[in-house]
Amino acid sequence: MSTQGTTPQYPVGDTSRLTADPWYGEARDEAPVARVRMPYGGEAWLAVRHSSVRTAQSDPRFSRAASAELGEAAPRMVPGTPPVGSVLTMDGADHTRVRRFMAKAFTVRRIEKLRPRVQEIVDGLLDEMVAHGSPADLKKFVAEPLPVMVICEVLGIPVDERADFRVLTETIMSGVFTSDEAQASIAQFLNYLNGLVAAKRAEPGEDVLSTLVTAVDGEDRLSEIELASLAVALLVGGHETILNTVLNFTYTLLTNPDELAKLRARPELINQAVEELLRHVPINSGGAFGTVATEDVEFGDVTVRAGETLVADIASANRDASVFPDADVLDLDRKNIQHLTFGFGPHHCIGAQLARVDLQVTLGTLLRRFPDLRLAVAPEEVQWREGVLIRGVEALPVTW
Repeated sequence: MSTQGTTPQYPVGDTSRLTADPWYGEARDEAPVARVRMPYGGEAWLAVRHSSVRTAQSDPRFSRAASAELGEAAPRMVPGTPPVGSVLTMDGADHTRVRRFMAKAFTVRRIEKLRPRVQEIVDGLLDEMVAHGSPADLKKFVAEPLPVMVICEVLGIPVDERADFRVLTETIMSGVFTSDEAQASIAQFLNYLNGLVAAKRAEPGEDVLSTLVTAVDGEDRLSEIELASLAVALLVGGHETILNTVLNFTYTLLTNPDELAKLRARPELINQAVEELLRHVPINSGGAFGTVATEDVEFGDVTVRAGETLVADIASANRDASVFPDADVLDLDRKNIQHLTFGFGPHHCIGAQLARVDLQVTLGTLLRRFPDLRLAVAPEEVQWREGVLIRGVEALPVTW
């Protein structure tokens, strides 16, 4: 490898924007995994090819639970550590049990039934943007309120409680508070969720949370703690990710005029276009948490030893030219897009279909209602957030 003899700091290069550092292409050419220094916890192996990322996420010889048990010693990108016992850090039978319950609630049919309501939400937000007038910040008017409004529908938050719920969740997600304030907000949020779970048990509705609350498997059911943790995972996973992805995809389309013209001329391409954008546009700045090998695993000429950590870089996998011809090119005509943005294997994102509905409806409606939508500033003047796990802009001024 051209980087042989060095152990680069991960993530490599500038991750504040939507570009990929050339190092990743060189690493993919040389080996399926590369050695890197993580910001916390020391060195790890990094899966950079499509095939090695799939292995890292699906091979039972790699354990998320073992990584969580390492705590502060685990190589990782963020200072915190994932909680032991979370669905995100479960393996084997424990994980299968919780996922079995979640699968009953997150069927494609159930999520598709939410599409008309998502359309109503998006229409209402765009109405407010039009009333404000051009130019407007797409982040303020659409991307920030959208995820919380949708999660209220998913969790079945009573209408008269949604304003307070939105304030509470946005306070938690803002990151602008001291440690004591953060703990108090999270405790208040969990207390609210526990009350909501009790209300759903007494009087279930047709929402996803009611399905999780009432689901049984023989004599087994999800506990209050498990239900609350799943609700938190939905909020955290859906809020920040959807917020920034809507903006990043819009920015990408508005700065790729040929592909934008193609989509405007052929709006029926929207679902396929979203899949290509999911492949092409990096969402995270890198793989936050890794898995630990429970035995030696070979990747070509490289062996990941038992006890070593393997981190998966999904953005690199999505640019693997052996899977995606002209992988660095945004091509909305691309077919059979087997991207790994939602993960692979048993930990495939349970909210993937909900994210697709959000993105398809929002982007499709934007292009339909604003046929001349464009950036209100030069692309180089858009300000990007720095030092964050999920890439995104400070604001996205648009005009029409």
